[in-house]
Amino acid sequence: MKRDDFRTRFAPSPTGPLHLGHAYSAMLAHDLATSAGGAFLLRIEDIDQSRARKEWEDWIFRDLKALGLSWPEPVLRQSERSHAYREAIQDLWNRQLIFPCTCNRRDILAAASAPQEGVDPTVGPDGVVYPGTCRNYQHGQFRVPPVATLRLDMRKAMKSLGNPTTFSFQEQGQGPNGESGLIAFTPDEIIDQIGDIVVARAGMGTSYHLSVVLDDAFQGITHVVRGQDLFEATKIHVVLQKLFDLPTPVYHHHRLIRDAQGKRLAKRHDAEAIRKYLDHGATVDDIRQRVGLRP
Repeated sequence: MKRDDFRTRFAPSPTGPLHLGHAYSAMLAHDLATSAGGAFLLRIEDIDQSRARKEWEDWIFRDLKALGLSWPEPVLRQSERSHAYREAIQDLWNRQLIFPCTCNRRDILAAASAPQEGVDPTVGPDGVVYPGTCRNYQHGQFRVPPVATLRLDMRKAMKSLGNPTTFSFQEQGQGPNGESGLIAFTPDEIIDQIGDIVVARAGMGTSYHLSVVLDDAFQGITHVVRGQDLFEATKIHVVLQKLFDLPTPVYHHHRLIRDAQGKRLAKRHDAEAIRKYLDHGATVDDIRQRVGLRP
């Protein structure tokens, strides 16, 4: 396999210390790239500038290097890609596929629960499935509203793609229920179980879903290695890839590292921070064994 045939990445947010779950994901991606003779990239996902901190970014570099990982420079930062996100949003706006939404979470939950009182609303990878409150927006202006939450009208998106019968992606790891191989799903599943996703948050100009799709394509990522908690979100990403005529990478979703109570790790779990293990004398091999990777 040639180097350009396998390109993967680790894309942390600089909003707290990396924990053992991050170590597992980064080392696994690095191992897969190395064994394939490919490239491992580091990307800093700092679109949320209200939470991103330079000191946490410095810790990311230090911890990953201490784990023996390397990557080509310069490192891509999402905060430097705002122009690409604006262009993509404007393209969707010109095609009348997105609309401004003024609903907050409470509004969405109340509206989604109203049709069947006492029945829990459907929750997808982008949260409670949007009930369509602001969907009938009339596009009377050319420019995107400067400060607004923007949602993708999923029904219009399906029509713009010619109402395909199925979407799919190749899974080389496993989903949370053991899903592997060719993962296929229908437009109706997307509409009913995911709905009108947010493509740009007010004051941010983009969203995780939009940015990760555009950045993976920009960097030529062929294999996306990430946790099983993002398995369902991959369906969103495949739809966005189709809307922008971008390639769909191969996906490798992996198990999550959990604490002693069985809960998946988060950045608030300082006791599982990579730095604490290293500072207490743990070696790289110790950490690899702790997360179930071969030393």
